[in-house]
Amino acid sequence: MTNNISTIIRCRNEERWIGHVIQSVLDFIDDPEIIVVDNNSSDHSRMVVRNFIGSARIKIVSIEDYTPGGALNLGITQATGEYVLVLSAHCILRNFFAVELVGALENHIAVFGKQTPIYQGKRITPRYLWANFQDEAKVNLHCEAENRYFLHNGLCLYKKAFLEQFPFDCDLAGKEDRYWINSMVKQGHTFLYDPDHMSCDHHWTMDGNTWKGIG
Repeated sequence: MTNNISTIIRCRNEERWIGHVIQSVLDFIDDPEIIVVDNNSSDHSRMVVRNFIGSARIKIVSIEDYTPGGALNLGITQATGEYVLVLSAHCILRNFFAVELVGALENHIAVFGKQTPIYQGKRITPRYLWANFQDEAKVNLHCEAENRYFLHNGLCLYKKAFLEQFPFDCDLAGKEDRYWINSMVKQGHTFLYDPDHMSCDHHWTMDGNTWKGIG
């Protein structure tokens, strides 16, 4: 089951966390295919990734004209699995129940999991964006603060064929996940937030875009 899942990780100067993230994938997914889409990293990110060659089926793909959606679309072209797990380069898996998650994709176009914000080792109060990651499962989770449906590509599972048919917007500078899912819901599709079967720790990074109001 799990060897039919390709994991896509977008990376730019993530040498501190990328090894931990890949190891967490190895801990939960058998014989994983891991595709690292690298955005001109100038640190040792690529070297760290190469350390895992032999332990996993690793591909490093370079992207020059980076956008979040464009990077994911590129990674999807390299994926061989029937399912695609999108995982942030500083999100460490804590739970991943593949059978249940893949089963949910029979009824939904995407399943995303709970993210716990960790700031320099400290588990912080989940406010602002993090407040969406509650403990109860929800179909078509709606964010009142943004007044739209909420999906997050820090930790999300899809069918590859669906993403090939409906790719992410390559022109957006951010929040490609929210724009995509709101468009999909308008077309009658549903998605699932499942904190019971998929979760991760989301570690703070200096250049992170989702850390407004730390503490």
